[in-house]
Amino acid sequence: MSAQPTAAPWLDLTLAQFDFWEEFRLHPDRSLSTVAHCTIIEGPVVEAALIGALNQLAQETDVLALRFRDGPDGPRQQIDPARIPTMHYHDLTSDTDPEAAARKMMEADIAKPIDLERDQISALWLLKLSGTRWLWYLRGHHIMLDGYGVSLIERRAAALYAQALGHAADLGAFQPFPRYLEEETAYRASPHHTRDQDRWTQTLADGPDLTVLEKDEEDYGCSPLSAAPELPPTLPTLLRQTAENNDMGWPDLLTLLSAAWVTRDLSADGPGLPVWLPYMSRFGSVSAEIPALVVNILPLIVTNVADETLGDYLVRMGKVLRKLRRHGRYRVEQLAADRGLKEGQRFFFSPLINVIPFDPPQFIGCTAEREVLAAGPGDGFNLTWGGASDADGLGLWIDADPASQTQFTASTIDLVPFIIRACADGAFDMPLAELLRHAAPARPIAAQNKSTPIRPIAGRLEGA
Repeated sequence: MSAQPTAAPWLDLTLAQFDFWEEFRLHPDRSLSTVAHCTIIEGPVVEAALIGALNQLAQETDVLALRFRDGPDGPRQQIDPARIPTMHYHDLTSDTDPEAAARKMMEADIAKPIDLERDQISALWLLKLSGTRWLWYLRGHHIMLDGYGVSLIERRAAALYAQALGHAADLGAFQPFPRYLEEETAYRASPHHTRDQDRWTQTLADGPDLTVLEKDEEDYGCSPLSAAPELPPTLPTLLRQTAENNDMGWPDLLTLLSAAWVTRDLSADGPGLPVWLPYMSRFGSVSAEIPALVVNILPLIVTNVADETLGDYLVRMGKVLRKLRRHGRYRVEQLAADRGLKEGQRFFFSPLINVIPFDPPQFIGCTAEREVLAAGPGDGFNLTWGGASDADGLGLWIDADPASQTQFTASTIDLVPFIIRACADGAFDMPLAELLRHAAPARPIAAQNKSTPIRPIAGRLEGA
């Protein structure tokens, strides 16, 4: 990180950051929006090089040193050199069960509420479990980072490690965080912003109502039901081949198939159902080289057409999805304000489908596996698909609040079989409704009521 002046300027928050600031002010004693990843590194690690790489990473990544304050003009943020996280090294090799000890340490850290005004909001640990197994733990808050931002940090750490070993780094240093703030301010004052606003007004004018969530309710962030169905090892190849044969990317194919599943009970030619999709919002932006909270979340209005084939559905909804992305930089927080939402309110992001095609970092001479320990709050019913950019290592996590128990149970039984049926030869010419019908009865995967705040899901609340 470039040196900051003694009194670094106080900067405005983005709309996305303000939303998390408001959540913090309403629930200061709860760990709701903690973001934490663990990278499992196995192999002949050069310890000094890895420690040096992580220390340099902390110095370079200015969002890790953010601090916040409230005042008469509202909340502000500052890059504070005193908040640069110290890389903590923990040698657990003498412990009876190093893995369990490390997990307990990370879970305890995630469970602590983060005071955005007083606490250092990021943590950086290296935990040595054996001579060939290491855990790198990175923790922050959603007000500073999204999933892609964490992925950038992980890749930069691997690049710095390679550099320390005399190799070329495949990812350069990050651009300063204030450059993203400047770009966002310019966009909000531009004709592009106005055009996007007009498009969203038209898109939602005749669509379904968007449910509103009150952020000050006591059951905000209630414990979720969670399951991770086992996926057949052939599914990544099947998705890649099916997507390639139909001139689309496998993440879009998986998104639209999942959307068809969660809207399977829609009546034909009705107003549709909003399915919420995270949107990276980084292409063509300086934020492609800045770890920060940039991701947007937008409603894909899914409609059902009687007797439509799967192929026709994918073509039709694919066009809707591409149109959404053309105007995807328009913030959901601004969309909420446009539709009259007040302070303490936001849209209820359910059902939500998140497909995450991020490659894990590559540490030279070692294998690395990314594990998401905490990803911030979610609402109602969530499907999260995560894998490498080629779908290898694909996993599925189904999260739900108690009010979504029926959808949760049905998905643990039939979602994956539907995806497989939809990728079979000839499926694109079959009626979508026929493909969505249940296969042979199966036992649902048991729900897990999580006792820790990992992957919290907000409770379903009625709204206008």
